Amino acid sequence: MLWRSRFVKPSSTSRAAVLVGAVAAAAVVSVVGLALGSSALAFAGLAAAIVGAGGFALHLIVTERRRHEHAEGELEALVESLGRIAEGLDPDQVLERTLREAKDLFGAKASLLARDDTPRSDTAALVPLHIRHEKIGALQLVRARPLDREEIARATLLADFASRAVENARLLAEAQVREAERARLSDQLVTAEQEERRRLALFLHDGPVQSLSGISLMLDAVVESLAAGRLDEAGQVLTSALERHRDTIRSLRDLSFNIEPVVLRDQGFGPAVRAFAEQVGLSNGIQVDLDVEAGEALAENARVGLYQIIRESVNQALRRGPPKRISIDVTLADDGSVEVLIADDGAGERRRASYDDIEERTRTLSGQLEVAAGQDGGTAVRVTLPSYAAHR
Repeated sequence: MLWRSRFVKPSSTSRAAVLVGAVAAAAVVSVVGLALGSSALAFAGLAAAIVGAGGFALHLIVTERRRHEHAEGELEALVESLGRIAEGLDPDQVLERTLREAKDLFGAKASLLARDDTPRSDTAALVPLHIRHEKIGALQLVRARPLDREEIARATLLADFASRAVENARLLAEAQVREAERARLSDQLVTAEQEERRRLALFLHDGPVQSLSGISLMLDAVVESLAAGRLDEAGQVLTSALERHRDTIRSLRDLSFNIEPVVLRDQGFGPAVRAFAEQVGLSNGIQVDLDVEAGEALAENARVGLYQIIRESVNQALRRGPPKRISIDVTLADDGSVEVLIADDGAGERRRASYDDIEERTRTLSGQLEVAAGQDGGTAVRVTLPSYAAHR
């Protein structure tokens, strides 16, 4: 539509030249009439010049009005094209619509060039596509008649708008992916919390609650023995009840420590892991090597989650068969991500299901879990947290 209107310009220009020539000729006739002393010729030339000047003025008014109408039409077409481009659902659709709109606007063959591609024609007009000052490609327009300055300006505006639409489409797609991932992690977190409550309830029911019930029965027996005067029997039962009571207190203290160690809350990640390693080493007679200083830079949620993962991984190693050595290493990468490696030299673990709980905890931290054979024949548990999860 727009390129055809360009052919109106030559006829308009020739018509203006004819009018200007006619006014000039009439003025010459009027001057000649004055020179010859012929008032009739002078008035006739003057009248013709006035009529020609009026016609020229009318021509200018009509031409300017048509030019404004033409510019308004071009602007409306450009705005409509921008609106159609903005309707794209994804980056590829945005670029496809940009090509169609460019073809309709400029009557040219439109194509997209990659960032490093060369033009396919010497007469092609190239309009770069930029996203945040980074060139991602170019819009190539090819036709028999080169694009003029105004068309290049409109093509540039079209390309800039298309670039912004592509960026917005990409950001929207990324936001949708992040939202879906957030919803998935939220569901996993709820599931993990429910499983943790279920395990805690089961432990309390089968452990401390049963033990306290037994202590209650033993104390009833002590009361009956005292009433019957069997003091030796009462003393023996009371001693057994006291030992069981102490064991129950110890198990509840261990439970409290495992849920949230006081040393982790008050002193930090490193002291908590060292205290746990000392307890494991003394209780099982094994060597535990530590390199966990990098964990002090982690966020609170990451510290608590990684501590629980370390504790469960070590307990898994102890249940498989007492290893002679366990190493726990925490490494902070240059990109801010964190890697935790728990390796042992005990029996290798072949059951993937044994690490379901650890994998669930890792997912709630937006991390990745890898379980492989260790260098000493044992098992190596590797947990990697991205930067945004380790430091948020």
